[in-house]
Amino acid sequence: MNLSGRVALVTGASQGIGQGCALRLASAGAAVALAARNREKLEGVAAQIAASGGKAAIFQLDVADEEQIKAVVKGAIAELGKVDILVNNAGITRDQLVMRMKRADWDAVIHTNLTSAYLCIQQVIPGMLKQRWGRIINVTSVFGQMGQAGQANYAASKAGLIGLTMAIAREVGSRNITCNAVAPGFIATAMTDALPEELKQTGLKAIPLGRIGTTEDVAGAVSFLASDDASYITGHVLNVNGGMLMG
Repeated sequence: MNLSGRVALVTGASQGIGQGCALRLASAGAAVALAARNREKLEGVAAQIAASGGKAAIFQLDVADEEQIKAVVKGAIAELGKVDILVNNAGITRDQLVMRMKRADWDAVIHTNLTSAYLCIQQVIPGMLKQRWGRIINVTSVFGQMGQAGQANYAASKAGLIGLTMAIAREVGSRNITCNAVAPGFIATAMTDALPEELKQTGLKAIPLGRIGTTEDVAGAVSFLASDDASYITGHVLNVNGGMLMG
């Protein structure tokens, strides 16, 4: 999967799945615009890419801020020349049972996880249309497909990403732009590390492959969808969940 000459923008690239995706895309030859709130962590990812002979640019970004999104996309195009691949990965959780969930926590999760993806897509689409090539990959979740108690906001935002993926795929497919989603299951990240051990073990029992996934598992799927090998795949949700959800 050769991505030489391509430029990827990855949101939430400072850690976890976003970091894994950025490293994998860079190893495949893409120049990568790294976007996240924590500049220090971004510098660490950029250093890893540079040490392997790759190219990366850093952009501090809070995806909840529309003006910041506009500025970062413009900056990435100015510094790297274009954006061929967009990976909408940035996301947050604000877990609570729905009867106790504060409206502010609902709004924050929907805005950060779903609205930001729409805004990022809107900014990169003109360039992709002009060059008649593009890859948009939205990182959703198995819980956007099957729900999760205490995560009504998160599950709704991730389900929304699936609908957004299919709508965009229909809108821009004629211009050789694909839009797909990757739906990770239980992946070992800082977010899941904070879960109680009992909950981890319960989750593990629901996975036929018998192991928790890695960020590399997800990054491999993202890299594939970004490549020419996936040129005839669009509007698809690629499950990376070890069999936790099938069908």
